Amino acid sequence: MDGDAFGNEQSDPQIRIRHLDKTSVNFVLSNTHLSVANSLRRTMIAEVPTMAIDLVEFIENTSVLADEFIAHRLGMIPLVSHNVDQFKYSRDCICAGHCKDCSVEFNLHVKCTEEGTRVVTSHELISNNKSVVPVTEGDDDPGIIILKLRKGQEINVHCIVKKGVAKEHAKWSPCAAVGFEYDPHNNLRHLNYWFEKSIENEWPLSRNAEEEQKTDPDVPFDYKAEPTTFYFNVETVGSLKPQNVVIMATRILQEKLGTLLLALEEDQNQDSMANADDGDNWY
Repeated sequence: MDGDAFGNEQSDPQIRIRHLDKTSVNFVLSNTHLSVANSLRRTMIAEVPTMAIDLVEFIENTSVLADEFIAHRLGMIPLVSHNVDQFKYSRDCICAGHCKDCSVEFNLHVKCTEEGTRVVTSHELISNNKSVVPVTEGDDDPGIIILKLRKGQEINVHCIVKKGVAKEHAKWSPCAAVGFEYDPHNNLRHLNYWFEKSIENEWPLSRNAEEEQKTDPDVPFDYKAEPTTFYFNVETVGSLKPQNVVIMATRILQEKLGTLLLALEEDQNQDSMANADDGDNWY
């Protein structure tokens, strides 16, 4: 995928994908401002919606773990959310509690009847919607361990999965991490490195340094210079494809800016009408 670029005009923001696989995407964003790049980073982490377990009803729990501890572990299990746009937020749904339009139901019922330890994993969560299931990395994936049972112990829970964003809780974040770098040579002097003997040896350059040239130290420093190229490495938890995380985050930013623009235009129109009404009347 290295070298693929998206953008219409040279002055428009450009995206060049350097690497793309099942769980991560590495790309270069150029011809834009630092605030835009950072907004994209924050949106990918905290505002792209996914599905996650939100409510847990304990019918039986005779394990050594407390209900709250198990509920937290269940909530942090990443769920496949490719069809997240088909679900409503609970606050937008007209149902009294939960329904098929805003939620998915999971059941987990395991009892250890043999000697030894019974490991309960995410594979044993039964979903009533085949499109929303725990994330797996293949047929050989052992699943995420939820708890362990000994002979005679039992766990029986009913879970409600809902749509949400990581601004509400981190369990809804589609990203495990978002690497973000600009100016790898520190030409803009935004960083002040602490070192003992040698900056070069103690602060080795990243791969991104190959994309830019280091400025001549004898050239006068341009204090008005701003970064325009930003290097992203997005790692997902598997709930969404990495390219979809970037696309959805961009769309969310566009919608927010569109809402702001409409609000400003409406406010400006109201001010214009008020100024017209305040004018002197001539008879």
